[in-house]
Amino acid sequence: MTKSLNRDELLSIAKSFDSKDKCPDCQSLSCAGWESIPGGFTTNSLECIATLRVEDAPDCWDEDHPNGTDMWSKDAPISIPFHPYNKSDVYKCKHCECKYLRYTECGGYYVDERIRELKAELIS
Repeated sequence: MTKSLNRDELLSIAKSFDSKDKCPDCQSLSCAGWESIPGGFTTNSLECIATLRVEDAPDCWDEDHPNGTDMWSKDAPISIPFHPYNKSDVYKCKHCECKYLRYTECGGYYVDERIRELKAELIS
């Protein structure tokens, strides 16, 4: 079973990597805010290390944007109890150890794998 993280554990993981050390694969991602995983990106280079999901928690679709950001904003807070973070898993690159958040958006007629780089300064 994947380990569920609290805020302090997530912060520790986020601080364990300096983005200037990205490998060539990770440098091809520009996901400061949420984005769809690019078609040419090899996701098997990423390993799931934890989750932000809380088993049996009630669904929460509210988003946290206290400064007028939106989900796609590069400076949107990473707020664990709010969507989409509460439906996200934490991944690391097997090569450089860059950390990411990932979740699957399931719309009425589509499935979209989304990714965002984990930045310690944005965790609220």
